[in-house]
Amino acid sequence: AAAFIAAGAGVAVAKHGNRSVTSRSGSADVLEALGFNLSTPPTQVEKSIEVIGIGFMFAPIFHPAMKNVASVRKQIAIRTAFNLLGPLTNPAGASAQLIGVYDGRLTEPFGEVLRNLGVRKAFVVHGLDGLDEISTIGQTKITSVENGNISTSYIKPEDLGVRRAKTGELEGQTLQENAMTMFRILRDGSGSHDLKCELALVNAAPAIMLGGLCETMSEAMSAARESVDSGSAYRKLESLVSFSGGDPSRLEELECHGRLP
Repeated sequence: AAAFIAAGAGVAVAKHGNRSVTSRSGSADVLEALGFNLSTPPTQVEKSIEVIGIGFMFAPIFHPAMKNVASVRKQIAIRTAFNLLGPLTNPAGASAQLIGVYDGRLTEPFGEVLRNLGVRKAFVVHGLDGLDEISTIGQTKITSVENGNISTSYIKPEDLGVRRAKTGELEGQTLQENAMTMFRILRDGSGSHDLKCELALVNAAPAIMLGGLCETMSEAMSAARESVDSGSAYRKLESLVSFSGGDPSRLEELECHGRLP
């Protein structure tokens, strides 16, 4: 959801993702459940970013060789080097990147790799409670890369103006539940103070900063809330599904009946 919130605020987003391998559901699984066409070719994804401001790069389409290891990764069922490579192989070659890592010891090494790859500005984040994103449960470690300089800081939910959540309040269960959660976050503007929505907001805010629209997290949080409350974030999801040649009826069914077809 954070990617659509950032896009709704005016940031051009090139989201890179895959199906679930070591978690319940990946970003690709959730988008497909909401009607997105995962087979969208690279040229169409590029146009999507240019025309509607967001594109989803399904890893197997952009990195065909990865198909050869997908089944083995599922069998191993634990994190491997591919969990490190995935975030670093965004095909867009963006000069500004937001990356989440599953281990706090990785933020500085990732920052150094991104700097060596020529990334101008980046945030590498790890929620110290175990999340590979900015956390609303506890502290988050953030390593910043800016014009060759690398620095690390820590933030708390209170610093971002959101409530502290408990682990059980944020966990997703099934793919369908995760898809419904994304839909509700983006569609229900009045729910922008919901705990799961706040998690999406705090992860959209640094992307908005990286996009150059805001200089502080406080300003970026306000822009993120406006993206949701105005309906702009949800319109980005609708546009992406349509532009991909996907199935808009899934969103229509959710809007009318509150369930996936």
